[in-house]
Amino acid sequence: MSSLERKSHWDRIYKTKGPSEVSWYKDHLETSLRIVKKLGVDSSARIIDVGGGTSSFALDLIKEGFKNITVLDISPVALSIAKSIFGLDADKIVWVEGDVTCVNLPKDWYDIWHDRALFHFLLDPKERRSYVRVMENCLKKGAYAIIATFAIDGPPKCSGLDVIRYTPYTLQNELGEGFKLIESVGEKHITPWGTEQRFIYCCFKKL
Repeated sequence: MSSLERKSHWDRIYKTKGPSEVSWYKDHLETSLRIVKKLGVDSSARIIDVGGGTSSFALDLIKEGFKNITVLDISPVALSIAKSIFGLDADKIVWVEGDVTCVNLPKDWYDIWHDRALFHFLLDPKERRSYVRVMENCLKKGAYAIIATFAIDGPPKCSGLDVIRYTPYTLQNELGEGFKLIESVGEKHITPWGTEQRFIYCCFKKL
């Protein structure tokens, strides 16, 4: 799928569904927040939420005292909605519109990369390699990547698109030798309409 096709798809999703009407909606990303807190990074840590859409994660980080938050998403519609939801707190966040496989991010800049449910949409191996290159380039040495995908027993599709389901080990293989898996945890996500989706959250350290 090209960047233009991806942008068009997600713009359409966010135009036709409210923030709490999408399958991945959660009031708060408790698992992600727990992992971030466990890492023990300083409140000045630079954290980027890729594919953040209208998620509350960035706002929750601000409320936890973190000061340097970036949200990246391919959909300007999603970013506009998120800014409206966040109100005055939106001014405390850096908003970046772009495709994660080719976006230009500052080198050796971020302390934490967070991705809940973006990576599993990348079906083309070339796109996954590009994603890893972007991530590796913008993370500092010793920084962390938190990536959540559908687990191996999760759904085969989401929002009308096929996904790739992962185990911690197959995800490690995708990231390569530049990253080391330090934690993985499963999660049963319940959609707004009561369906169960199984996720796997993995935290990696950049070597």
